[in-house]
Amino acid sequence: MGDDNTVLNKGERIPRRSLPEFEHEDGGFILALKKHGLIGTALDDKNQYGPHAMIILLIIVATFTGSLLYLLM
Repeated sequence: MGDDNTVLNKGERIPRRSLPEFEHEDGGFILALKKHGLIGTALDDKNQYGPHAMIILLIIVATFTGSLLYLLM
């Protein structure tokens, strides 16, 4: 807990870390994916479309897992 980037506000027990810097993309979600990729957008928070990319990544992983389980039955 000796990190200098954490802030403890009044009434909070868990200190907050500072927000990561990201690039604001004006071209939309598709342009953000083309520029930073799905992994960079979803997991590395390189732009503001991280939650959208995380849902797409979840759908891809769930489809792959479901298909694999179906083939193994």
